[in-house]
Amino acid sequence: MITLNKIDPSLYLHQQSKPRTPSPDLGKDEFMKILMAQLQNQDPLNPMEDKEFISQMASFSSLEQMMNMSASIDNLVQNQLVSPVIQYSHVIGKEVTYQPEDDETGQKLDPVTSQVIAVSQKEGWAIFELANGEKVYADAVTKIEEPQANT
Repeated sequence: MITLNKIDPSLYLHQQSKPRTPSPDLGKDEFMKILMAQLQNQDPLNPMEDKEFISQMASFSSLEQMMNMSASIDNLVQNQLVSPVIQYSHVIGKEVTYQPEDDETGQKLDPVTSQVIAVSQKEGWAIFELANGEKVYADAVTKIEEPQANT
């Protein structure tokens, strides 16, 4: 009688390699690896022509410049995403003019001028807290000026 031993499934699963996920992006390192493999495996009797090599090096240089430019643009975009509080902090101490609306009728009232004492934000929008006790969204302001000197 033949005795069969069971194979432990944990041994099988342990030796399986993790699946690789392909990347749609071809970076500098991958481009250089492809170029080096191409140079190493070219036919010695029919080597790559100078024009082809120069063309590939120009493509590599262009790729590198585009990647650097992309990184610079990403950095610029991140710098532009500054908090509205920081973006409008220079307005503190200045006088702003805005035109309030009547809550019941929605009719525009006479323009009001007051000094900004603080800047806050709500849902990504800058709000000026004014000396007259009002809170006004930054986009509702029609004028910003230095405070009038009291003489």
